Amino acid sequence: MPDLSPRELELVALAREKCRVLYEGVRTPHRSCGIALAETFGLPTRPYQALRRGGVTGAGECGAIVAGRLVLGELLGDPDPTAPVTPALVDAMAEYEGLWRERVSRRDAPGSDVVCNTLTGQFVQFRSAERHGFCTDLATEVATCVAEVLARRGLLGEVAPIEGLTDDAADGGAR
Repeated sequence: MPDLSPRELELVALAREKCRVLYEGVRTPHRSCGIALAETFGLPTRPYQALRRGGVTGAGECGAIVAGRLVLGELLGDPDPTAPVTPALVDAMAEYEGLWRERVSRRDAPGSDVVCNTLTGQFVQFRSAERHGFCTDLATEVATCVAEVLARRGLLGEVAPIEGLTDDAADGGAR
């Protein structure tokens, strides 16, 4: 994989921080993991709501990881529904899958799957601060992976600021 330029590294850091702020929900209302990913990359968020808590039921794969795939599909996929998968998407997905598998921490989750209930079952309470911190870290790392994949293809543009935040410290300077 080619090294990223200083500007690309800056954009990756901005995307990472934007996703963290959106999911964490301290300086702005909390977004679900999928919505935080979509919003980070300037995509419509509505369909990503279905990824909340692993497909709403907890029985599906981690919404952040699935959202990463969908973001890449939206940005690198062929708009023609009858067309084959683009070579750019095949390449990007292979890189993304390798990156998140290498970087995402499962902490004490059993097994190897990324089903939401498996990942979050290690916490006594789903709504605990510890679980929220775990998922904040996970969504943030996924956003970083997606941003790097896009940057390597020259597709990571400016990161828009979070609407309603005026303090640079609050949005990580995400602009």
